[in-house]
Amino acid sequence: MPVLEIVTRIPAPPERCFELSLSVDAHTASMAGSGERIVGGVRSGAMGLGDEVTWRARHFGIPFTMTSRITAYDAAHRFVDEQVRGPFGRWWHEHRFTEAPGGTEVVDLVEFSSPLGPLGRAVDVLVLTRYIARLLEQRNRWLVAELADEQG
Repeated sequence: MPVLEIVTRIPAPPERCFELSLSVDAHTASMAGSGERIVGGVRSGAMGLGDEVTWRARHFGIPFTMTSRITAYDAAHRFVDEQVRGPFGRWWHEHRFTEAPGGTEVVDLVEFSSPLGPLGRAVDVLVLTRYIARLLEQRNRWLVAELADEQG
């Protein structure tokens, strides 16, 4: 099972990084290229423990629908979202926020796997690991820009 770890420095306090990372509005704005939109669950604002959202997006020209739930929540420090229904055999995404010089160190730790056994594992290694890393980096660049603007 692939495991990704993306570390990003954001010039804002952990509380603000945490809050914006839980915002479905921010997620939609940061993923504009995939046409990601909400089709169920929390439709605006920040999510909390137990909240679910269902997203529809197009990746590789194929429409996907995924429902995720916030399964762990430690305000301003950490939260986890996990797939409840969707295209992955497993999707687990931990977001960690640690105060650092000049702002916050954000760590995205993602464990995922595709269905379909050996074929899915090949897709994970050959395509999805790089693709998901790029999506996370795109989202984090958006967060950095948004929060840097807030800081003045």
